[in-house]
Amino acid sequence: MTTERRVEHPDGTVEHVSTADHQTVVTERGGGGGLGILGIVVALIAVAVIGYFLLNMNRSEQVESNAIAGAAESVGNAAENIGDAAERAVPPAQ
Repeated sequence: MTTERRVEHPDGTVEHVSTADHQTVVTERGGGGGLGILGIVVALIAVAVIGYFLLNMNRSEQVESNAIAGAAESVGNAAENIGDAAERAVPPAQ
């Protein structure tokens, strides 16, 4: 006696099963695989976009820090030049 049945699994896959003389034969199984692959591709794209923005934000902070350090160095050099000029302007005490 042969019995055929269709089994639907929670993950969306479908099996067509034939049972004859106490032997079970799965003849077809399909479905559900495409959505998982699409989800993985979308997740990889999201990770790449987030990484790109984080990398650019880090570069912006480095440029800003270098600009501030350069400005502070310029102010220090200017203060040193003013001090040297002040020493030259005042005659030594005798």
